[in-house]
Amino acid sequence: MSSFFAALGNHRAFIALKYRNFRLITGCQLFGNLGTWMDELSRGWLIYQLTDSVVQLGLARGIQFIPLLLFSPFAGSAVDRYSRKTLLWVSQGLTGLVFAVLAVLIYTGNIAPWHVYVAAVVAGMMQVIQHPARTSLVSTTVPTECLVNAIGLTSLIYNAARLLGPVMAGAIIAASDTGGAFAVQAAFLFLATVWGFKLGPLPKREGIEQMRREPYMQSIVKGWKFAWHNEPVRAGILCTTITSMLVFPFATLLPVFARDLLHVGASGQGMLLAAMGVGALISAGIITMSGHRLQRGKVMLDSAWIYGLVIVVFAYSPWYWLSLLIMVVAGICHVHANALVNTVVQSYSTEEYRGRTMALFNMSQMLVTAGSMLIGLLAAAIGPQDAVAAMGFVGAVGTGVLMWWMPHARKINCTGVPPRSKIDAFNIERLRVPNIVKRVMRCHDFGSGLEERPAA
Repeated sequence: MSSFFAALGNHRAFIALKYRNFRLITGCQLFGNLGTWMDELSRGWLIYQLTDSVVQLGLARGIQFIPLLLFSPFAGSAVDRYSRKTLLWVSQGLTGLVFAVLAVLIYTGNIAPWHVYVAAVVAGMMQVIQHPARTSLVSTTVPTECLVNAIGLTSLIYNAARLLGPVMAGAIIAASDTGGAFAVQAAFLFLATVWGFKLGPLPKREGIEQMRREPYMQSIVKGWKFAWHNEPVRAGILCTTITSMLVFPFATLLPVFARDLLHVGASGQGMLLAAMGVGALISAGIITMSGHRLQRGKVMLDSAWIYGLVIVVFAYSPWYWLSLLIMVVAGICHVHANALVNTVVQSYSTEEYRGRTMALFNMSQMLVTAGSMLIGLLAAAIGPQDAVAAMGFVGAVGTGVLMWWMPHARKINCTGVPPRSKIDAFNIERLRVPNIVKRVMRCHDFGSGLEERPAA
């Protein structure tokens, strides 16, 4: 497979694949994301099969919020302190082990809902480490001029896995129940671990010994300050927070839509997620081939509010074929928003802070778990269709408020890490908030800049 990726690297659209370590990262990501996206369907189907409860369906996703909340800041700091390669392959190997244990429990007839919850927490802890480790490695495996292409390719692979994973899970569940799906997930994660282990020597990071001597909390706070003072990073993370917590959680209720409203079963749910994957692939392809020409801020924000409104339409769709078409559009909007945020956050973060900013990006993305809990409770109170529509509408409105509050965010347009002076200055005076709020923020030092540092 590595030689296949190398051959693709001769084409301009895949130029980042010329670099061996990046090819290994892509293989690692392909297998890892296949297993993760299969889990999105198989875990939800398993808990719904065991409990027949929409509340527990939401909880099975939402419980991952616990490790996210507790460990994400520490994971980002660890990624900036220690070997990203080691953190990656260890966390992937442990995730594969969790999936293997679930498969054994299902095949032996000993599976219970609490097993699913424990597995979700452990897998969540591993994902908290995997994401910042893997995304931070991307920028160290290619030259700066290839970074946008590399991020576009990782997004393309991620969404290829989103397309194939649910379809595979649905087909395997239909043929052999959820035990077979979890067994295949374990195999994919073990393959990802092998690819991660093969990574070659990486560039030495300067100042890492000094960073290791720095207290964890001080390191975490410095990362937060960097992200907050850096306007492009702050805008990107807030955009992802809105879509992740309010819009994307609709996917939690897909088993309800597939089984009870559209009457298409597990394979039909797989096709719904696959349709979203098709849209995601289209979007990722656009970003890979012409992402350098896109105005990042405008595209990511417009995609976010359109995404919310598209989900409102999906909530009340009476026909399966229409739902499939809507899911394609949703996939395009989802990747246009999130992949461009990823590009912005990595491009505007120096090497010293990249692990911590990517952990924040991961935390904002993973807030989908909190949204999953909310939408499960909301569905129990007002019904699944109204719950999905309400959260999608609030997400669209929230993005509109963000554009009003930070009008300069629409002008973000980067092709690499700019000089530190150009990403400086969280400027309080540019915020559209009352003057009394600005005075309070000045008193609490929210507007003070970080010390000048050259870009990585």
